[in-house]
Amino acid sequence: MQIKVNGEAKEFSAEQLNVSHVLASQNVESPDMVAVQVNGAFVDKGEFDSRELQEGDSVEFLYFMGGGA
Repeated sequence: MQIKVNGEAKEFSAEQLNVSHVLASQNVESPDMVAVQVNGAFVDKGEFDSRELQEGDSVEFLYFMGGGA
């Protein structure tokens, strides 16, 4: 299955692929600190295991950073 992850085409061999699998495959260290969009819609953290992905989906990881003056 091919999906886009942060704008880059990625190939996955899993027949059933969910958001948690993608986070793990991309070595995201703190998935609880990442917001995820699938096809432009935010996915609730409680749905990472159940949100199935389809061929051609676009997944974006948004990392929150602190800082400022």
